[in-house]
Amino acid sequence: MATISVLASSDVEFETQLNDLLADRGAGDQQALAVAADVIERIRLDGDQALVNYTAQFDRFTVENPTELKISTDRIDQALQSMDAELRRALEQAAQRIKAYHQHQLSESWQFTDSLGNQLGQRITPLECIGVYVPGGKAAYPSTVLMNVIPAKVAGVEKIVMVSPTPDGVINEVVLGAAAIAGVDEVYAIGGAQAVAALAIGTQSVPAVDKIVGPGNRYVAAAKQLLFGQVGIDMIAGPSEILIISDATTDPDWVAMDLFSQAEHDEIAQVILITADGEHLQAVEAAIQKLLPLQERADIITAALRDHGALIKVEDLDQAALLANRIAPEHLQLCIEDPDSLLPKIRHAGAIFVGRYSSESLGDYCAGPNHVLPTSGTARFSSALGVYDFQKRTSVIRASQRGAAELGEIAGVMADAEGLASHAAAARYRRPG
Repeated sequence: MATISVLASSDVEFETQLNDLLADRGAGDQQALAVAADVIERIRLDGDQALVNYTAQFDRFTVENPTELKISTDRIDQALQSMDAELRRALEQAAQRIKAYHQHQLSESWQFTDSLGNQLGQRITPLECIGVYVPGGKAAYPSTVLMNVIPAKVAGVEKIVMVSPTPDGVINEVVLGAAAIAGVDEVYAIGGAQAVAALAIGTQSVPAVDKIVGPGNRYVAAAKQLLFGQVGIDMIAGPSEILIISDATTDPDWVAMDLFSQAEHDEIAQVILITADGEHLQAVEAAIQKLLPLQERADIITAALRDHGALIKVEDLDQAALLANRIAPEHLQLCIEDPDSLLPKIRHAGAIFVGRYSSESLGDYCAGPNHVLPTSGTARFSSALGVYDFQKRTSVIRASQRGAAELGEIAGVMADAEGLASHAAAARYRRPG
């Protein structure tokens, strides 16, 4: 029988219980950081040779020459051609939907002329080269390829380099096929902190990139954290999360399965139900007990429910919204009779699934919006991966003669106040007379 905490906001211990539930989110992993630091330094010193050594050590994949770590274009095309027809069709349909959604995010350069005749504006330009990390350990994720690569293609990134570990030298055919569909330029059979380091620093065989995106294990996350600044990163992703606000108008079996959909990712995934209906909470709990034994990854789900799950009874939907904003979940489902009345009250969530028919799984694969989302409460200040993550915004200033004179005096006065005499002089040099 599965165990999951049942909490009530009216309980005097609720604040302590909730804090305990959320305590591990975003906690630093000092052991992973130490290992990643050593790996990064070795890649920096030994380049390809360190990459080959780590690939043999961690992935049990030995090559004689570092160039063997690069997967040929023919091999990638072969994976696409041999893919199951139904799966290929599903991936291509998902790719089309993801592309169509992200095209709405494109920004354009702009400029205006002010009253002094100065031309001021902003240039939007794509990054030149990005790296995409695709996990290849416990499970393979072709959807991750699509979600990370397609927005970069829409943004106009010139070169996309994908890395993915190949344990025991086994290449995941579906991931390779997805790379072909998405338009990846180069693929390397490397993973872990060493792959992130190679992308950030560059080796003799692996090109250095401008930004690294994509999820990975704790060592990948640690390497991204340590290398941020030398290379751009998307985010430090934590365990998967789902928060469902539901009521009796939603089938309890649906709610249970939606909770399972995130719990099966990892034993440390966080799954939470919030409801104002005590009978509905009990019905969902019963559905969990009924359906859990039927799940292929029941052991993983059980651990996630036991260690990081909760069913929470609140007084009303307003309190549910307050709790949701406090938790700031990666995924938030509003499975209630009138979700549009609650939606304006939600400020913090990576993605919001509105209405009982909007299962989070649709967002993971094919709805269109990106499934790379902020976790560990970071939805308070960050957003889903998108086209804007692959574009730069550069300010453009073209001063007129009159503008140089008038702005030069303003700048000069401000520079004088800051004690920067050369700034002041440079600003005033262009004044007439």
